[in-house]
Parts: sequence; structure tokens; C-alpha cells
Amino acid sequence: MKPTFLIAAVAGLLVLTGCARNQVEPQYPPKELASFEERTELSSVWGQRVGRGLGRATYPIAPFRDGDTLFAADERGRLAAFDADDGDRQWQVDLEAPVSSGLTAVAGDIYLGTRDGEVLAVSQRDGSVRWRARVPSEVLAAPQPNQQLLVVQSVDGSVTALDRASGEERWSYTASRPSLTLRGTGTPTVIDPVTFAGFANGRLVTLDNRSGQPLWEQRVAVPQGRSDIERLVDLAAQPVLTPDGRLFVSSFNGRLMALEATRGEPLWAIDFSSFHTPLVVGDFLFAVNEAGHVHALDANSGEEVWRNTDLEGRSITAPAFADGHLVFGDYEGYLHLIDARSGEIVGRERVDRSGISLRPITEGSRIHVLANDGSLETLDIQ
Repeated sequence: MKPTFLIAAVAGLLVLTGCARNQVEPQYPPKELASFEERTELSSVWGQRVGRGLGRATYPIAPFRDGDTLFAADERGRLAAFDADDGDRQWQVDLEAPVSSGLTAVAGDIYLGTRDGEVLAVSQRDGSVRWRARVPSEVLAAPQPNQQLLVVQSVDGSVTALDRASGEERWSYTASRPSLTLRGTGTPTVIDPVTFAGFANGRLVTLDNRSGQPLWEQRVAVPQGRSDIERLVDLAAQPVLTPDGRLFVSSFNGRLMALEATRGEPLWAIDFSSFHTPLVVGDFLFAVNEAGHVHALDANSGEEVWRNTDLEGRSITAPAFADGHLVFGDYEGYLHLIDARSGEIVGRERVDRSGISLRPITEGSRIHVLANDGSLETLDIQ
């Protein structure tokens, strides 16, 4: 049965197989915004509109920038291309498909998934559909390409590799899925030889891209506690692979780990509960826990460098990086800048009252933000 029972718990929405709705008080009530010394200003550059936005379910339809073009879509299938410099709308099409995943744009194509379990390859030139393919279930994670394949993770716990040129299925892998999971799935990290995929059972699996067979598996989190909520151990974030062969992965109710990517051997691990993808910048690892606390860690050891708790309970996004700053959106539509070295909030701007649930897209000092209602805003750090 398709998950339809949503409850607000901890810091996010959880999905449970069933047919009713219930509300629970959040564990971390949102903090009021405190005054601070503004040392960095944000200036608006351009704004556009992307259809009806993310919909009532707030689908994670993250935009994607490829070169000088920004691509964005809404939950009803309206897809548009914008000039990233001035916001000029280059084209817009109606895909007639209920888009539910983030976008990925590379090598002349745009890839996305739908609530109906379809994957589309769309031309960057004019928005025409090159091919459609079917996967086992709804797609919330942005499809991930390598040179030959497009790897798609579905909400049922399956990973499907499609031929990038034709959409033909090459292989499929399915992991066991608990009855209660976070709303969403992990996003795989794909390179030419292998795919790194995290699952709701708390395991990270490395798959051979020639066959889909697992090469190694690492348990990141072990279910604990009596209730189903306490036993959630989803790997809802995307594993982060660095050029030197380290893999950083986080889990809900579990750990934040650094692994040696070839064999999966742990380098270090700390107790850390998160459903956001961490960010590596130089020797620093930035991560947001379930409470909305921002942590800066030494990427080599896992030791904490600083921690900022000013945004607790504000449902902040995963971190982006722009011009020496960490960039976050929050549920009230504010964009926050934190100095990456000191951990202090140095800038803030309200972008849209509908809220921001998607990680901002950054390029140099430029920030693109898609709000929940479809408002697309571009700002520069001054």
C-alpha cells in the first residue's frame, strides 16, 4: 500500500503504511529569531515564478543549475529554463506528469522522477521529452547519472539503473524496508564503477554498476528503543564522496560516519541524528542534526570545531556554501548566512513567506532559492 499516514514527529514528517492522519507536538519547537550583528548583506538580483510550487505535500523538487542555465519545475509538471544571470525565461513546457523529485541536469539533458514511478529524460534545449521509463514506485530522490547510467532510488527501497541514452533498465536492487520511515528516501551517489546507496534499514550499500550486485555493506545505524519512531534509522541523506576517497554518511537516530570508500572501513564515527546531506569544504564537514543545530567538524577526525543552535526547530534546509558562508533556508522563508569559520550568523533576508524547504543552489557568491509556493529568487552576497 502506498504510504499515506503522516505524523509530525521529531523535526520532520514521517511516513507510515496506513490510512489515517494524526498530529504530534514537535520535539523541538522553533526558536524565535534573535538579533545579531549584520556583517553580510544579501541583495536581490531577479525573481521568477515556477508554476504552483512544491504542492501541499512539499515535494522535494529541487532546481538544478548547469552552466549559465537554471532549471526548475513544479509538482504539476511545469518545467522551465532560466538564464541564471538575469532570470530571462528561455522556455517553459508542461510535461503532463506529477513531478516529485529533484532535477538533475547534465550533458544536454534534464532528469526527473514522478509520483507515478516514471523517470523522464528531457532536452535542455527546448524541454522536449527524449524518453520515459518506469521504475517500481514513486521517486523523491533526484536521479543520479554517470557516463552510461541513470540511477534512480524509489520510495519502496529499490535502486534501478537505466541506460542514459534510451531509458532501458540495466539492473535493479531492492533492500528491505521498515514499516515506518522518514518521508523521503536517500539519494544515491554515483560514479562510473559503483553506486553508494543508503536505505531506511540503516545500511549503506555499494553496488557494482556493471551488474547491480553489492560489493560491500556497512551498518550506519542500529534500531533502538521500544516505539517505531524511536527505531527509525533512515539514511535519508546523500552520501558525500570526496576526491581523496572518503565517504561521509549520516543517519536518523544513528551516526555520522567517515568511511574509506573502496572497502567501507570506518575512519571515524560519532553519535548524530540527521536527515540532511552534510557538506564538505576543505578540511571541514558541516552537518545539521534533527534539532536544527549546525555543527562544524574536523573532517579528518570528527572532532567538533563549533556549534550553532540559533536555528533550533526552524526546519532549516541542508547547508549550501557561498563565498565563505553557509546558507540555509527555513520554514518561515528566511535565508540565513553563517560564517563558515566562526559559526556566527552574519546575514539574513526574508525571501518568501511560504517557507523554504529545499537547499539553496549556489554558484560563487550567487544564491538561487525556490520557495515552497514556486517563487524563484536569486540573490547575491555583498
